[in-house]
Amino acid sequence: MSIVGMAAAHINVDELLEIFGDRIITNAPMAHLTTAQVGGPADAVISVYSVKELVETTSILSKLKIPFILLGVGSNVLVSDAGVRGIVIHNLAREVRFDADSQPPTVWAASGANFGLLARMSAAKNFTGLEWAAGIPGTVGGAVVGNAGAHGSEVADNLILAEILHLNNESIENFDKTVLPKQEEWSVERMKFAYRSSILKRKPMVLTENLAFKRPTQPEYVVLSALFGLRKGEKDIVREKILEYASYRRQTQPSGASMGSMFKNPPGDYAGRLIEAVGLKGKRVGQAEISRMHGNFFLNLGGAEASDIWELLELASDQVEDHFGIKLELEIELIGDWDFYDER
Repeated sequence: MSIVGMAAAHINVDELLEIFGDRIITNAPMAHLTTAQVGGPADAVISVYSVKELVETTSILSKLKIPFILLGVGSNVLVSDAGVRGIVIHNLAREVRFDADSQPPTVWAASGANFGLLARMSAAKNFTGLEWAAGIPGTVGGAVVGNAGAHGSEVADNLILAEILHLNNESIENFDKTVLPKQEEWSVERMKFAYRSSILKRKPMVLTENLAFKRPTQPEYVVLSALFGLRKGEKDIVREKILEYASYRRQTQPSGASMGSMFKNPPGDYAGRLIEAVGLKGKRVGQAEISRMHGNFFLNLGGAEASDIWELLELASDQVEDHFGIKLELEIELIGDWDFYDER
């Protein structure tokens, strides 16, 4: 038996079920795995619960030449209504370890750990440095790849090193001459961070005639964990800063099902301001709406489809370019089968 799908027709389900057991679900709904709560089913979803399982799973799929996509909490992705042809690895590796005696104090976190929760855990232990991240809903791995930021700070300011699995490493071979993946420690310098980007996420995604989106592939690198530097702080000051940032977030960003910021801020301006300036705040397509509070947040009001959100993305991108000559670059990633949009 094989998965039915264009990109994944060669995948043998029985083989995967034998390897991964109850960690794999076929024809798996994706909507409940994303914060936007939209998207069709994936051919298969495999859950991993530790860094060890993440290494083993990605290594096996790589050896079998089976394409896959890594997904954390799904906070910065829009999954197509047509779903995902291939394997989605749901990263639930969430271990966290603090070292109060190192200089500076550090926190190590598996890539599936919630980055905002990690910041709040650090504050609860009277460590300062990550307060700015307390409201970020994504995972540590996603934050490292995208150089997540808020309140004037970003991952590049705190990261000491990231542990990376190099799946296509050709320098190590086992006894039967097959290539083995290698775990590497990458410095901040090697990550080559930029605004909402790193060397692991360098291709810009813009709404053009050549639609940019992500299908399962054979990735070369996987983020396994990250080590962040902290400082010892005073309990009341750290707590006050967390509350201040949380209050600001509530006042400026809408609640409800969304993907977070849809577009990157262009140099010297804000995507939300530009979208508001062309009169699109509150604009609805189906059950999707451009937030009335913040123009760079698109909400699922309940029952929205990915196609509804896509129409709003196109509308905002086109009107901002028509009025200001600025081509907005996507901050979210489009995942799955979007081919039918090329014909529109």
